[in-house]
Amino acid sequence: MLARRPPARRLPALAACALVAAVAVGGTWAVAKDAVPGGLAPALRDHLTEHRIRLWQDAARIEETDPLRGAGPDRFGELSPAVAQPQGPEAKPHSAPLQQAAGQGLPGVALLGAAFAWMLHALWCSPRPTPVVLTAAATLTALAVESCLGNALSFSQVTAGAGLLAGLATARRLDQTPGTVP
Repeated sequence: MLARRPPARRLPALAACALVAAVAVGGTWAVAKDAVPGGLAPALRDHLTEHRIRLWQDAARIEETDPLRGAGPDRFGELSPAVAQPQGPEAKPHSAPLQQAAGQGLPGVALLGAAFAWMLHALWCSPRPTPVVLTAAATLTALAVESCLGNALSFSQVTAGAGLLAGLATARRLDQTPGTVP
């Protein structure tokens, strides 16, 4: 039995989702490295808060000390000067890619990106209807952007919900026989 090719019309939308996530990661990294051309707009700086920007900058500095291994899991709190400041006892940088970079180095960031790319690939190959696939992709991309700017992935309910959504959007229907793609 021949397997059906994934619909080609999904590819541009899924590529746009990948681009949006990449821009979010790049923008967060640029803010952390203080490399935004022309500086960060005051309104955006106020929205992000100085404390969060300092947390991101600490994560980038920690990553620079050992880019291949990072500092180790859950060591951000003891290595970040911004954590000790009175704005809050956050022991995380409030950014999934920067947290991975500080804890596991660039391989951790690469694995995080690979997991997102694999999920988009699974959605591209999904037997589900295209509107279901693209809705799931847009929702999971929004979660990826939020995880660049905040600590959304620190909550098990959020990661479980994301996994459930990805699973539902990529699963075969029950009326299909195993091993065939509609």
